[in-house]
Amino acid sequence: MSDYRSEVRDGMRIDWDVPIKMDDGIVLRADVFRPIEPGKYPALVSYGPYGKGLAFQEGYKTAWDIMARDYPDAVANSTNKYQNWEVVDPEKWVPDGYVCVRVDSRGAGRSPGYLDHNNARENRDFYNCIEWVAAQSWCSGKVGLNGISYYASSQWRAAALQPPAHTGMNAQSSHSSHAAIFANRAAAARRSPSERPSMWPIASGTLPANPGHA
Repeated sequence: MSDYRSEVRDGMRIDWDVPIKMDDGIVLRADVFRPIEPGKYPALVSYGPYGKGLAFQEGYKTAWDIMARDYPDAVANSTNKYQNWEVVDPEKWVPDGYVCVRVDSRGAGRSPGYLDHNNARENRDFYNCIEWVAAQSWCSGKVGLNGISYYASSQWRAAALQPPAHTGMNAQSSHSSHAAIFANRAAAARRSPSERPSMWPIASGTLPANPGHA
């Protein structure tokens, strides 16, 4: 008997709270959204502390309302029932032949343990999750990473460990990109107004939008 629930709904096979055992015995939990048709598919994995079971609309209502208003394409062609903070909507990826895997990081959401952000243990956990995904019967062995902000910075740290199955990543607005943006703005602010690049209108008191959130 399986220790997780699996069902078909909204055009996907969804496995809820799938166990992923780490090298120290802790069992993390993941939700897996995959095509109904049996086969081997490339996977997109996110790993983070925000709670895979918390709907974007409920946990971050103001951000959701702004996104839906300003970027209606983000919520179009989807029931939006599986939207989650800063990761992809599986209803837009699964139909194109991808598996979307969301892992609650150690100590967050449905995963037990001690929550300790950005540390070596968390990086090793992400590495283990990548390799676990690649070994599943529904995976082609190719694993990509995705996510914004915290989910993005965790991609860089996991990639540095060089998991063999890691074949690509989409790290939007990671801590490193935020640091680079503010470093450039600080450097521009130290210049005289005539020397400041026109794309950094700091003298007027306005700042350009973070390109990672465009």
